[in-house]
Amino acid sequence: MDVLGWLAGGDYTIAREILQRGVALLYVVAFVSALNQFPALLGEHGLLPAPRFLRSAYGRAQPTLFRLQRSGRPIYTDRLLRVVAVTGTALSALVVLGVLQLTPSWVFVPVFLVVWFLYLSIVNIGQTFYGFGWESLLCEAGFTVAFLGSADTAPPITIILLLRWLVFRLEFGAGMIKMRGDRVWRDLTALYYHHETQPMPNPLSRTAHLLPKWFHRVEVLGNHVAQLAVPWLLFLPQPVAAGAAAIVVLTQLWLVATGNFAWLNAITIVLAFSAVSDGVWSWALSWADGGAHLGGLGAESVAPGYAVVALVVTAGLVALSWPPLKNLFRRRQLMNASFNRWHLVNAYGAFGSVTRERFEVTVEGTADDPQDRRAEWREYAFKGKPGDVRRLPAQFAPYHLRLDWLMWFLALGSRDSPWFQVFLLRLLEADGPTLKLLRTDPFGGAAPRAVRATMHLYRFTTRGEKRATGDRWVRTEAGTLVPPVSLRG
Repeated sequence: MDVLGWLAGGDYTIAREILQRGVALLYVVAFVSALNQFPALLGEHGLLPAPRFLRSAYGRAQPTLFRLQRSGRPIYTDRLLRVVAVTGTALSALVVLGVLQLTPSWVFVPVFLVVWFLYLSIVNIGQTFYGFGWESLLCEAGFTVAFLGSADTAPPITIILLLRWLVFRLEFGAGMIKMRGDRVWRDLTALYYHHETQPMPNPLSRTAHLLPKWFHRVEVLGNHVAQLAVPWLLFLPQPVAAGAAAIVVLTQLWLVATGNFAWLNAITIVLAFSAVSDGVWSWALSWADGGAHLGGLGAESVAPGYAVVALVVTAGLVALSWPPLKNLFRRRQLMNASFNRWHLVNAYGAFGSVTRERFEVTVEGTADDPQDRRAEWREYAFKGKPGDVRRLPAQFAPYHLRLDWLMWFLALGSRDSPWFQVFLLRLLEADGPTLKLLRTDPFGGAAPRAVRATMHLYRFTTRGEKRATGDRWVRTEAGTLVPPVSLRG
C-alpha cells in the first residue's frame, strides 16, 4: 500500500484554506477580546487576579506561559498579557491573509502552534471567565488545523478526518446532552422558552420567540436531526459528507441569526468545511475550471518527513479520543469537559437544561444617602445583557462579552461569586478599567456613595404591548440580591 499516496488529501486544499483562515480569524477575535477585557477581569487588579491564581497549587499545575517564575513568583503582568495578546493577534492575522501559508510547513506549523499555545496560556489562567466550552474548542481546533500544513504539502487526510471527528463530538455531544437532560427537548417545547431566556439575546431573538409554537416544535425536531443523525454522515463518501456539512452550516446560521454565542457557531461552521471536497465545490458552484484550479494550489503529495509528523500527531489525538468517546455514551455525560490540561480532544455540549423564566441582576448606584427613601438610584448599563426595556439587543458574537455572560449565570443562582463582590467594590471605587466593561456609567466616572443589586424578571413584550408602549421587554422587580453597600460599610 502506498502510505504517502493514501495520506495525501489533495482533494481538500480549499477546505484547508477555509479551516486555517477561519480558525485564525477567530483567534484574532479571541486575542482582541483578551486585550480589551482580561486586565480588568483577571489582571493584577482584576476581579479574579491571575497572579493570585498562579500562586495556588492548581494554577501552578497549568501549562501556561505565565507560570514561568522570576524571583520565585509567576511572571504574569498586565503588560505581558498585552504583549501576548498583540503577538497572537499579529500571527493569526498572517494566517488570515494567507502570508504564513506561503512558507514551508516546517515554518507554518510551529508558528501556528505558537498561536495555539499563547491562547492556551490565557485560557488556563482565565478561571471562571474562561470556563466556556468554546474556549476549549478554539484550542483544540487551533492545534489540529496547524498540522494541515502549508502549500508545500497536501493536507493529510487523517487530520481532515480528525476535524470531522471534532465536529461529530461537538454536534452529537450537544444532541445527547439535550436528550439526557431537560424533558422540554424530548417533548419538543424547548424553543417555547430558549429564545427569550438564552444568555444574551440578539436583535432577532424577540422575533424568533414570537413565532408560532408549531414552528418552535419544528425547530427542536430539526435540531435533533441535525445533532443526532447528521453527524454520522460526515464520515461517509462524497457527496454525502458534504451534504451533512451543509446541514450543519445551515442550522448554525440559524443560531447565529437568533442569538449571541460568542464564536461557538462561527467555529462550528468553519470546521464543517472539513467534509467538503474540492470536487464538491466545483460541482456546487458550477465552476469546474476554477474549482480545479483552486484545488490544485497545494502539493499533491505529503513529503515523507511531514508524513511521519502527521501520523504521529494523528496517533496521539486518536489515543486521547477514548475518554470523550466513552463520555458520549455515558448515562451521566459530562458537558464541556477537558480530559487533559492541553484542552485537546474535549467533550462538548450546551443547554442540557432550558430555563423557563429570565431573571436579570440589575446593578445601581446612588450619590445620596442610601438609607434615605428619597435617594435617587441610577442603573449601570451593560453592553450586551438586557437592561433598558426599550433597547434593542445588539449583535456581538463572535466577540465574547465575558462579564455579561457571567451576569447571566449570576442570576441563575451563583450569587455568592467572589468576583461579583469585587465588581461592586470596583464600582464604588469608580475603577476606570472596570467601568470600560460597561456600556454606560451613570456617574460619569465619579464614585457613587453606595451600590446595590436587585433581581428583575424579564420577558419579551407581545406584538400588541410593543405597539402600545414601544418597549421590547417587560420587567418586574423580583427581590434584592445585594442590599446597599458602601466603601465605609
